[in-house]
Amino acid sequence: MASANKFVSLFNGNKMPILGLGTWLSKPGEVREAVKVAVDYGYRHIDCAHVYGNEAEVGEALKEKFDANIIKREDIFITSKLWNTKHHPDDVEAACDQTLKDLQLSYVDMYLMHWPMAYKRGSNNFPKDENGKFIPEDVDYLDTFLAMENLVKNGKCKAIGLSNFSLKMMKRVVERATIQVANLQVEMHPLLNQSKLVEYCKENNITITAYSPLGAPQRPWIKDDDPKLMEDPIITGIAAKKGKSPAQVLIRFALDRGVICIPKSVTPSRIQANFEALNFELDPEDLSKLMSMHNGYRGCLLEWVDHPQHPFLGKEKDE
Repeated sequence: MASANKFVSLFNGNKMPILGLGTWLSKPGEVREAVKVAVDYGYRHIDCAHVYGNEAEVGEALKEKFDANIIKREDIFITSKLWNTKHHPDDVEAACDQTLKDLQLSYVDMYLMHWPMAYKRGSNNFPKDENGKFIPEDVDYLDTFLAMENLVKNGKCKAIGLSNFSLKMMKRVVERATIQVANLQVEMHPLLNQSKLVEYCKENNITITAYSPLGAPQRPWIKDDDPKLMEDPIITGIAAKKGKSPAQVLIRFALDRGVICIPKSVTPSRIQANFEALNFELDPEDLSKLMSMHNGYRGCLLEWVDHPQHPFLGKEKDE
């Protein structure tokens, strides 16, 4: 094991490892080995989602480690997410059941609503009309969350939360929830430091998780002129000063703010190097420099999704 885990406490007393392995864009055939390598290096937090299409492989890797007595179920924190086509309250439990079946688990530690945007109900994850536009479903994300609360009551998840919500949308759920929102997962890096969301979550005892902390350089829609965080001179300069990699500096940007971080990799050396970001801290002046890079840039804006509940566009976005 490369180093000791560190944790943040959830409102229910459960502990969530502050560093986890992300599995978005991990291809079939790769994610199984990535999870096994991560567990061997000391990771105790795996971030999953139904729509990633690889939960069954994650489940196979976990079962192998459980069967070999490398870890026990209670030693590892598993997050998954409810996809947009399963927002109808009648579909929520069956969607969670499918994730549990794929992961070969009796419960997940955290279950998040992946996006506030409901898509047309059915088995097609990306339903589109004849013009190639996503087909929305008229389901209020608040009703979806209230249905998710039943998953906690029946023991299928220990806690529930949100992902890709604007502050405005999040407040609406927090004010009406009868089971506390435990976690918010959002894109976060120096160009999008999410300071208002972080402040709100800390005030309300909600943990926050940073996805795409390295800027999601492998996202399918990346353009040649998009910012390349790991080549930015501020970040490479801090990395050189600390004797660390740019990726490790970007991971620390989240960790030093008390934010959970879930960098994705399937490369054993990078999985190990990412975990070793637990072993140092940024200097206060370096953290200030990174915070000052904020310009609101989103790699995962999804500007092509025309939806009335789009969290970052139209009437639902934060002003």
